[in-house]
Amino acid sequence: MAATKVEIDFWGRKLSIESGHLAKQASGSALVTYGDTVVLVTAVSNKDPKEGIDFFPLTVNYQEKTFAAGKIPGGFFKREGRPSEKETLTSRLIDRPLRPLFAKGFVCETQVIATVVSLESDCDPDMVAMLGASAALEVSDIPFLGPIASVRVGRVDGKFLVNPTVEQLENSDIDLIVAGSREAVMMVEGGAKIVPDDEMLEAVLFGHEALLPLLNMQKELRDACGIAKREVTPPAVNEELDAKVAAFAEAKLLDALRIPSKAERYEALSSIKSLTVAEFAEEDDKALDKEIASVVDSIKKKTMRNVLVKDKVRIDGRGTKDVRPVTCDVSLLPRTHGSAVFTRGETQALAVTTLGTTSDRQIIDALMGTYKKEFMLHYNFPPFCVGEASFLKSPGRREIGHGALAERALYNVMPSQDEFPYTVRIVSEVLESNGSSSMASVCGGSLSMMDAGVPLKAPVAGIAMGLIKEGEDVAILSDILGDEDHLGDMDFKVAGTAEGITALQMDIKITGVTKEIMADALIQAKEGRLHILGNMEETLSSHRAELSKHAPKITTIYINKEKIKDLIGPGGKNIKSIIETTGAQINVNDEGKVEIAASSEEVSKAAVKKVQDLTQDAEVGRLYMGKVRKIMDFGAFVEIFPGTDGLVHISELAEERVRSVTDVMKEGDEVLVKVLDIDRQGKIKLSRKEALGKSL
Repeated sequence: MAATKVEIDFWGRKLSIESGHLAKQASGSALVTYGDTVVLVTAVSNKDPKEGIDFFPLTVNYQEKTFAAGKIPGGFFKREGRPSEKETLTSRLIDRPLRPLFAKGFVCETQVIATVVSLESDCDPDMVAMLGASAALEVSDIPFLGPIASVRVGRVDGKFLVNPTVEQLENSDIDLIVAGSREAVMMVEGGAKIVPDDEMLEAVLFGHEALLPLLNMQKELRDACGIAKREVTPPAVNEELDAKVAAFAEAKLLDALRIPSKAERYEALSSIKSLTVAEFAEEDDKALDKEIASVVDSIKKKTMRNVLVKDKVRIDGRGTKDVRPVTCDVSLLPRTHGSAVFTRGETQALAVTTLGTTSDRQIIDALMGTYKKEFMLHYNFPPFCVGEASFLKSPGRREIGHGALAERALYNVMPSQDEFPYTVRIVSEVLESNGSSSMASVCGGSLSMMDAGVPLKAPVAGIAMGLIKEGEDVAILSDILGDEDHLGDMDFKVAGTAEGITALQMDIKITGVTKEIMADALIQAKEGRLHILGNMEETLSSHRAELSKHAPKITTIYINKEKIKDLIGPGGKNIKSIIETTGAQINVNDEGKVEIAASSEEVSKAAVKKVQDLTQDAEVGRLYMGKVRKIMDFGAFVEIFPGTDGLVHISELAEERVRSVTDVMKEGDEVLVKVLDIDRQGKIKLSRKEALGKSL
């Protein structure tokens, strides 16, 4: 295939997509250039279907090469290692809108790899990679039902921006990624600084409108390349078997789907499947057994969806807007800084907050630059939370993604570092799961931080919404169960305060949803969010007035920048001495901000005094108890505080005339003196005479 390139100006930067020049042995490839950011994306699909599976085997990998930013990796090996959190989250971002858009029955192993090969420092490559993934699939023979595209939406001073720069994002109250096809939005992911629900919907719709030129580019590229798509034969339907299984199992499945308890329901459904297989199976025909089981699953899905859209009654008997019972407990763990258990139906999360100092901040060495995080939320999903016994492994893509969503929801209500100079880490341990443990982590995290005394701008709650769409019939579901998520058409998570949204995530499993459905879902989500906030506030309505007695006590003071060297001392001698003698932790930055973290008020006061003694400036007219350091014929040098001394001239030693300095004082004496003057060179003139008869 000859090299083909399309190009447009897109929101202030030149954007081009080229195919047929690089990675020509891939099924499809796209080199996307946006400004000076360049991402190479390849799509490869095996020719033979993967036997024995009932899902589409798609893998998406996003990788950042440090050479793209003119860097050499750190560490001993000097090469890229395991995927960073940013790479993992971007891989998920690309995967989610692509996955529903492959021909039904296509089960060939497929892999999309996006590689960042050049980076412009103020242009995040994730949106470029998402565009490249769709373009690579479009120009391949893979039966992809795209194209799709995505943009990042920001808002500064009330004006929406597309793919804002890093600097613009810092001043933006919205950071939202919108992916979609020409017809509808496919995915939304992002956060906001307590933005009203209707304004978030406006941002989503703005993003969808903005991405349309990117779809036109891909169509032009695909037409120019002229690659025909593979023919896919839909799975054969055994109508006779389907009818027999439906007659035998449908009523039984309907009864089982009305069992409220997850464990009992799953046991009943499993039993029905076994009975049905036994009823229609033939000896030693494993393929038929599997087909029968698949038909049962299909009937189960159809039955549940029909009941929902027609009767508006859910698996556990709730109406479409009902939220499961919510209970909240705080201060469960006596030695932690803050703890909470949030339970909603059969979903339960234990959230624990730990307060640390600036030395506990996470340092991120990212492709776009090094930065520090003062707020972290880590999400864990052990196998026992769903009643399984399996290998306990490190967090995977799902755990990292859920944790990032919950972190984003809570980050937007955090106080500034000037207001609350702590590093905050939340760990959410999911203890039970049957629907949206990530939103339970948001609720539990909010409660545990308030329990720890973190002055949040407002409490935050989250809710997961679902959608069932059969023809023109639509059911929007509040607080979805795991089955409703699995068998439904949309997973829509909204977190926020009573005033507005702080995080939003939406995944569409069908070709898209309309503006009207999204608006209705947001209205219903707000009702559910307010209901959950009400339950939370009955337990804890605001942050505790005092921090946990086990938390470090952080005091912030500011010193003259020129005095930083005096605080640190030669080789760190002075600051180490304060740390060793008081037991406090001390951090000082280049601006003269000093953080003192102590285990008690007494330790804090002792450390503050020592810091101030080392860094204070002499004040004219003030009395000091100093120590005589050196005797001269014309007077004595007296240290009024560590590192600072002044001269007491012989004429200022006493009221009467003094013949010899040693007649009045000797080295090592403590003497009360008064500062008379400080000249332009900083030399201090002291007087003992002026201090006689006075006290500090």
